[in-house]
Amino acid sequence: MSRNTLVAYEPVSTDGVLLAALDGDLDLDCADEVRDSLASAARGTGCRYLHVDVSGLTFIDSYALGALVSARNSAAAAGVTLALVDPSPPVRKAIQVTGLADVFGLPPGD
Repeated sequence: MSRNTLVAYEPVSTDGVLLAALDGDLDLDCADEVRDSLASAARGTGCRYLHVDVSGLTFIDSYALGALVSARNSAAAAGVTLALVDPSPPVRKAIQVTGLADVFGLPPGD
């Protein structure tokens, strides 16, 4: 039984950083909702940087990775830099396998 991902936001800092924390399983069941939430936050909060803490993710599938890429692209279109922060082991492995480290602002070996 999977646990749907929850998104928690902290207020935008004085240097324009919005922190979003993901927790749980990020998969087909909830990836579109998470994508839309992140894209909306990038457009509507006045932030310049959207840091997505993925340390709490226990599972991520390929569809969810695509949703995060889409959220990153929506953020970029709004002039916001989206980066993943502190990837959990499942996220780190998925990013390494897909070669998406650069897309998400992570070092290649992370």
